[in-house]
Amino acid sequence: MIALIQTIILALDIYWWLIILSAIFSWLYAFNVVNPRNQFVGTIGNFLYKVTEPALRPIRRLLPDLGGIDISPIILLLLIFFLRQFIITTIAPALI
Repeated sequence: MIALIQTIILALDIYWWLIILSAIFSWLYAFNVVNPRNQFVGTIGNFLYKVTEPALRPIRRLLPDLGGIDISPIILLLLIFFLRQFIITTIAPALI
């Protein structure tokens, strides 16, 4: 059972970093720091979008319009942090 909990924690940690990378990439893309016509850059952007958008889309629908500021990644990171801490402090000790 501990192996399952550790695997879930690892998956949450990986997804945490993918969300951060996606946010950084979107800033680099928006400010024309990266070349959007580069195939490698496009592939990375497409991957990050497809991985993070299913989790971010429902949050964006619930949030009010903030005038171009997207705080959905921050909210998702907070949710992942809460879930991770809940698993570590509540579920794991109960199973051990």
